[in-house]
Amino acid sequence: MPNQSIAIENIKSLTDVELIADAIRGREDGFEELVRRYQRPITSYVYRMLNDYEASLDVTQEVFIKVYNSLERYSSDYKFSTWLYRIAHNAAIDYMRRNSMVKQSIEAENADGTYQLQLESPNPTPEQERERTEWRNEIDSVVKCLPVVYRDLIVLRHSQDLSYDEIAEVTGLPLGTVKNRLFRAREMMRDMFIERGFTGI
Repeated sequence: MPNQSIAIENIKSLTDVELIADAIRGREDGFEELVRRYQRPITSYVYRMLNDYEASLDVTQEVFIKVYNSLERYSSDYKFSTWLYRIAHNAAIDYMRRNSMVKQSIEAENADGTYQLQLESPNPTPEQERERTEWRNEIDSVVKCLPVVYRDLIVLRHSQDLSYDEIAEVTGLPLGTVKNRLFRAREMMRDMFIERGFTGI
């Protein structure tokens, strides 16, 4: 078994682009490693979009099937994760359209997107965990109330830690639109928090 464990360690040390090259050459464990790296964050992203766990599993599976079938079209000019999130974004939107979940209209905004809302603070101390869990639940419930076009951007920015440029690439929106909608989404969230009795946000 030593050789097998060495092979596993070797594949874990490869970059995404190297794993894609291996997968295209027919090495199944190359694609399996890509799935291992990204399945959880993609499922989390899709779930935050759909608010349906079973549907998010189905859509995530669909995403990785599409990725597998499209590997030869991937361009290393782009980060693999950005390309993957774009496929996941499109799959989630398609699912919502098929199930009549996209109804919201887009309003015009003129804002610079500089206001920041910190959704999670890393490494809470044990005594803060209960409060943090309650706060995260409040945030999740507010995010779920946002129109889809805003919720998607908030999840990509604050849950998946994508940059503005990466969000523009994933969604196909102009960078200025991404910034404006994120600003608008944060303002909407702030209003909802105030309605719920939270101040200082």
